Amino acid sequence: PLDDANVTRFCGLLDEMTRRTGTRFLVITHHAITMSRMDRLFGVTMVEQGVSQLVSVDLKKAEQLVA
Repeated sequence: PLDDANVTRFCGLLDEMTRRTGTRFLVITHHAITMSRMDRLFGVTMVEQGVSQLVSVDLKKAEQLVA
C-alpha cells in the first residue's frame, strides 16, 4: 500500500492525465484520500445473503446536499 504522500501524488497524476487527455479512470481502492479525490464512487453491498446491490454516489452532489 502507498503512504498518504504517495497516494496524493498518485491522485495528482490521475488528475493531470485526465486534464491533458480527457481519459477516464476506474480506480479500485479503500483508501480514504483516494476516494475523496474522485468524482463518483461505486460500491457493492449485500442486502441479504446472495443478493448484491450496486451503490453509486456523485461526490459533488453529495457535498451540495450536506452544505
